[in-house]
Amino acid sequence: MFGIQTKTELKQGNPAAYKEVFRILYPRLKGYCKLFISDQNQVEDIIQETFISLWDNRNSIKNDKPVESLVFVMLRNRCLNYLKKQKLEKDNIDFEQLNENQIQYLYQLDFTGREEKSMEEMLIESFHEAVDELPDKMRIVFKKCKIEGLKQKEVAEELGISLKMVEKHIAKAKLQIHEKLLKQHPALIAVIFFLLDK
Repeated sequence: MFGIQTKTELKQGNPAAYKEVFRILYPRLKGYCKLFISDQNQVEDIIQETFISLWDNRNSIKNDKPVESLVFVMLRNRCLNYLKKQKLEKDNIDFEQLNENQIQYLYQLDFTGREEKSMEEMLIESFHEAVDELPDKMRIVFKKCKIEGLKQKEVAEELGISLKMVEKHIAKAKLQIHEKLLKQHPALIAVIFFLLDK
């Protein structure tokens, strides 16, 4: 999603690049956080802390690794730490209420210490591959609405098509992406599409 230029600008401390990464990733990060944390204020705090951490650790950004993977790892760890803290302090978080897929998503690779791709990285790579395989017009509409964050009406006007056609492209794109990712990551498909549902 983010090219080498954006990564370089982030590492150099360019506020504009930082704001652009925040703008694009915020809806998906919020959706992910809300999977596990119902307190809206806490969700916002965790996202803010994640981006502060990204800024503080921007020198760790690597050109051969997706920025979004790094951000999602940071966010996941903060969600996990928050749930653990709540469990210890208030004893009001029932981890058994989290379904098996969610627990797997939170915990996998946290404590292995192995040098391999994180689940976030694999999911994001698979997602982008699925998007790239969409028919041309469908891919353009999907990217503009779901990745760039434009409103459907804006995309319809820009491309000279009806709002209904934009909606149809998005629905078909989601179905095709769903079919591809279901084969590759069946245990995590619900998490991915929750993030896309914005």
